[in-house]
Amino acid sequence: MKEEIKSLLEDALPLVNFDSDFIFAELDSLGITTILMILSEHYGIQLDHRDATPKNLKDLDHIVAMVQKKLQEK
Repeated sequence: MKEEIKSLLEDALPLVNFDSDFIFAELDSLGITTILMILSEHYGIQLDHRDATPKNLKDLDHIVAMVQKKLQEK
């Protein structure tokens, strides 16, 4: 799942380094919205502004954990 998410996000946001230890610092509001929309659509989960936290978007592992948590709640 990690590689799939990385690939999806790199295609949409090629200027963001998804290998970074703190991805959130590289994102603007449009980048954050793009990530939430892509993951919501691809995985059929509900992500909104409450999920756009520095912790959830800290690095790729945290993004994957957020998606997995939402899938379990589904």
